Amino acid sequence: MTDIETKPLSALTAGMLRKVHHFALNVQDLAISRHFYGQILGLHELAGEEIPSTLKTLVAEGKVANFVTPDGMVLDLFYEPDLSPPASDPKCQFTRANHLAFDIAPESFDRAVEILKQHNVNLDGDPVSRPTGRGVYFYDPDGFMLEIRCDPEIESA
Repeated sequence: MTDIETKPLSALTAGMLRKVHHFALNVQDLAISRHFYGQILGLHELAGEEIPSTLKTLVAEGKVANFVTPDGMVLDLFYEPDLSPPASDPKCQFTRANHLAFDIAPESFDRAVEILKQHNVNLDGDPVSRPTGRGVYFYDPDGFMLEIRCDPEIESA
């Protein structure tokens, strides 16, 4: 037997977790949320053979929609028609999640903000600039806070 087989592990070690596989959100109106994530944010909705076999029945029944980000993370939307937010004011934070951030190229940031405004997406203030880059916070149709952020632009010498 090896040490790993005989000694209990006290914690996962660095590198054991490889990436975020998926993130699941409950949504009140699946059609509105599918439009928001697919048409406004431009995420690819999984269809046909792309749908995980474990979710095919739920997708066929209209209870789940799956999207994938360019880096491969899956966003699952679970239809919960009786869902109500923790508070009617979306600025009141959800109890266990703050926001989900999407990375964007610096040269696309301003255009992304304009697209959100054109679609009357509820922004949480103006875009912010920090030493780590720029970001804009906004809400999905169910009041969950999202962010589009970019690294600082590199100035050419």
